[in-house]
Amino acid sequence: MEMWMESQLRQISNARDIESAYRMSLDLVQDLGFNFCAFSITSHARGPHFERVNLNNYPRDWNLKYEKDHYVDIDPILAHCNHSTLPILWGEEAYSKTPTLWQAQKQLGLQYGWSQSLHGDRGLCSMLSLARSNDPITPYELYEKLGYTIFISHQLHGLVAKKLPLRVNDPCKPHLSAREIEILRLSADGKTACEVGMILNITERTTNFHICSAIKKLGVNNKIAAVIAAARACMI
Repeated sequence: MEMWMESQLRQISNARDIESAYRMSLDLVQDLGFNFCAFSITSHARGPHFERVNLNNYPRDWNLKYEKDHYVDIDPILAHCNHSTLPILWGEEAYSKTPTLWQAQKQLGLQYGWSQSLHGDRGLCSMLSLARSNDPITPYELYEKLGYTIFISHQLHGLVAKKLPLRVNDPCKPHLSAREIEILRLSADGKTACEVGMILNITERTTNFHICSAIKKLGVNNKIAAVIAAARACMI
C-alpha cells in the first residue's frame, strides 16, 4: 500500500495541468478512505477577471442546491478557510449557526469530512475538502492522513499559480498611496509601527491606519503578508 501511494504521489507531482492532477488525486483520496474530494481556488486580489477554479465529485444534486440556495454566503467551512490555514472538521459545532445547511449536506451523503486551506503569496486562497458518508473522522486519522492532503493541496494550488502572470494586470492592481508604500518599505526593514511613526513624524495610530489600509487593498491578512505582496508587485 505504501509503495502504491508513493507512486500516486509521484504521478500527481508530475502532472502538468490542474484537471489531470485532480483526477489522480481522486484515486489517492479514495485509498485514504474518502468518497468525495473538492478543490477550489479564488483570488480577491486579482479582481473579477480571475477565473475561479472549482473541482469536485460531489453529488450533482448537492452542487445544484448549493448554488441555488446561495450556501456560499453562509458556509462556515468556507468562512473558516478564508481566514485560517488550520484544518477544520465538519460537525455540529462547525455548523452550529447554519443547521439548515448542515442537514441538507448530510442528506446527500456529505456528513463526515474536513477542509483545509492554503493562502499563497499571489493573493490566492485555495481549499481542499475530503468527505464520506459513513464513519466519523477521529483525531488520529486526521493526524495520520493530513500529510497526504497537504501534499495534494500544494500540488493543485501550485499548478494554478504557475499559469498566472507574476504581476497583476493594471485594472486589477491595487493602488497604494505614497505614504502606504513608504510605511511598508520601512516595515520591510524591520521597523515597528512606533519606529515608523518616529521616522515619518506621525503618530503610531496614524501608522497603523495606513498599514490596515494597505492590508485591505492588497487582499492579505497581516502586515508581513502586505510587505511580501507589495514587494512582489514591485511597489517597494
